[in-house]
Amino acid sequence: MNKKIELKIQDITCTQTSAHAYAMLLKEVNGDRQIPVIIGATEAQSIMLYMGNLKSPRPLTHDLMYTCLTALDAKLLRVLIYAVKDGIFYAHLYLKHNENFLCIDSRTSDAVALAIRMDAPILIYESILESEKLMFDTEEQTEQNGLQNAPEGSIDPVTATPWKNWNGEKLQNRMNQAIEEEDYELAAKLRDEINLRH
Repeated sequence: MNKKIELKIQDITCTQTSAHAYAMLLKEVNGDRQIPVIIGATEAQSIMLYMGNLKSPRPLTHDLMYTCLTALDAKLLRVLIYAVKDGIFYAHLYLKHNENFLCIDSRTSDAVALAIRMDAPILIYESILESEKLMFDTEEQTEQNGLQNAPEGSIDPVTATPWKNWNGEKLQNRMNQAIEEEDYELAAKLRDEINLRH
């Protein structure tokens, strides 16, 4: 049986690939495994506003969904990330209305934005969490703990993983690759990240 693991939002940061894309880092509640989910700017804003206890002048889409479900006396029981394909995560909303149970397909970003508003757990199959988790080795974890000044928004555009999780050698190799590909803007950002370590 595929065990389900509860997740929480650990962080949301800009990606280097696009000004309109963000990386939402989800972490297991009772453990250290983390997965990055690429989401749009609108969904990122919606989640960050709610988590920051800020309100927009007019209801956002997820606020409207919450209001409609509440008015209809429907309860969001849980969100389940049930599949991943080519780096895209797929989620279901499990709703209860009176004695009826509904399973609705959803983008993961929308599902998470609604779950935090309706105080519903965010779950993922353990097999997916295990296969998609960010990898830390002992050296990288040690370095990560000491990176107080590393910029939070430094996300690698290829792997969508935070540079703060990488060791110095991996950063240097990535910078050399960027130079070979004549991506000098990326190379400069990597150089700055490396300089922060010294």
